[in-house]
Amino acid sequence: MLYHLFQWLTSEGIRFPGSGLFQFITFRALMAILLSLLITLVYGKRIILFLQKMQVGESVRELGLKGEEQKKGTPTMGGFIILMGILVPTLLFANLNKIYVWLVLLSTVWLGLVGFLDDYFKLRAKRLAQKAGVKYVKGDKDGLAAWSKILGQVGLGIIIGSTLMFNSNVKVYREYRGSVKPDNATEVKFEGKSRYFVPANEPVTTIPFVKGHEFNYSKLLPAALRDYTWLLYILIVIFIVTAVSNGANITDGLDGLATGVSALIGICLGLFAYASGNLRLADYLNIMYIPNLGEVSIFIAAMIGACIGFLWYNTYPAQVFMGDTGSLALGGIIAALAIIVRKELLIPIFCGVFLVENLSVMLQVSYFKYTKKKYGEGRRIFLMSPLHHHYQKLGYHESKIAVRFWIVTLMCVVFAIMSLKIR
Repeated sequence: MLYHLFQWLTSEGIRFPGSGLFQFITFRALMAILLSLLITLVYGKRIILFLQKMQVGESVRELGLKGEEQKKGTPTMGGFIILMGILVPTLLFANLNKIYVWLVLLSTVWLGLVGFLDDYFKLRAKRLAQKAGVKYVKGDKDGLAAWSKILGQVGLGIIIGSTLMFNSNVKVYREYRGSVKPDNATEVKFEGKSRYFVPANEPVTTIPFVKGHEFNYSKLLPAALRDYTWLLYILIVIFIVTAVSNGANITDGLDGLATGVSALIGICLGLFAYASGNLRLADYLNIMYIPNLGEVSIFIAAMIGACIGFLWYNTYPAQVFMGDTGSLALGGIIAALAIIVRKELLIPIFCGVFLVENLSVMLQVSYFKYTKKKYGEGRRIFLMSPLHHHYQKLGYHESKIAVRFWIVTLMCVVFAIMSLKIR
């Protein structure tokens, strides 16, 4: 809104000292980080006190993990702090005329609401148990029904996939190497030479370790069915949104773990968004040029600032938990951003921790069911899943586990960025 205000004042011939800085994405991104940190650090404490007053405390299952008793009663639903830190700076500093900005804002609110409903129903189950005078035991069925969560994730996936396929403001540009300049070409001069870029209105994405770095989803279908590539693309987007948001949700099991991992992934996606939205950088890295994508950098900057600010209260011993309000929203944001910047095939690399956490649960459950059916007794691969609980059972302190997972994520992020030049 401030961006649009200064744009309007400039068009009316009214200028304030420093107002010209608002035309630069880098300046607005830095302002978004600072404001996001200010919101999460200052208002975060007030929200925590409010949650304590409302007795929105965490109920911890008795899993035999060290330190679980001291977590009981810690305020949850702290994801509101993260959501405020993301939404307010974005609305103030981003150009709200860009479709990509609205897509990421929608993703934030959409899955933030789904997560809030899940947290609310869990809290209601706890209060009903207390009112009935019985001991409350936290269970998987206390929150929002599993099908309701999936329905919310599928709905968001359909919106993102359909928008990227059919919205006229969504364009991806490739370099044109023909001898005759097309009418729809954009001319750019590099080192005194003219080069031409033309829009490619196809479902293309970046694929690592391959020359050209591009993959067209239509190649997954036989020639006779390629008119239905849009349907395949939407199904892939739905799968990605569901997998990544659930991965973030599962990872949120230790103080500061999911928050720190999400901040590092945000840095990776911020670099991708800024590079893909800048024609010269996109050309240098040999990746797709996506006009107007640079504005998403402001949203990502706010997300990074919100995660870092939330860590102030979420690191061990946590004063607040983000709950599903925060973890589902962060997972949905990361998925949406990866799809928008056309780097979704790099998700297994830079979201390596989310992937491993998801796989650890799937392997544990599958192996337990298989061995129970075959031997009459369920057996386990890990001492406990998700994977971070396995290391807790081995005697590692949760702070050490969280920091080491951050380090692994940093390595994954660096490798994902390197993959753009490895071919």
